[in-house]
Amino acid sequence: MSTKVLEEVLTEEQVSNNNEIVLYNDDVNTFDHVINTLMKVCKHTPEQAEQCSLIVHYNGKCTVKTGEMKELKPQCSSLLEAGLNAEII
Repeated sequence: MSTKVLEEVLTEEQVSNNNEIVLYNDDVNTFDHVINTLMKVCKHTPEQAEQCSLIVHYNGKCTVKTGEMKELKPQCSSLLEAGLNAEII
């Protein structure tokens, strides 16, 4: 019986955390602006933010945050307000 309860909890957790903010490349924003915005909005470390900015630059996009929709919506809005191109998928 306890195994079934554990499976239900794990399934619930996986379903609730399957949203992600994807940041897309543009020709407008500087690396510094992207890095600073990711640190401020997504609480990235400087290293995380720099890695994400490089991935976005070279691959065109990067998942910068995963989690529940209610947490991601305000963060994605803040990224958009800062002039970055992002969406929740």
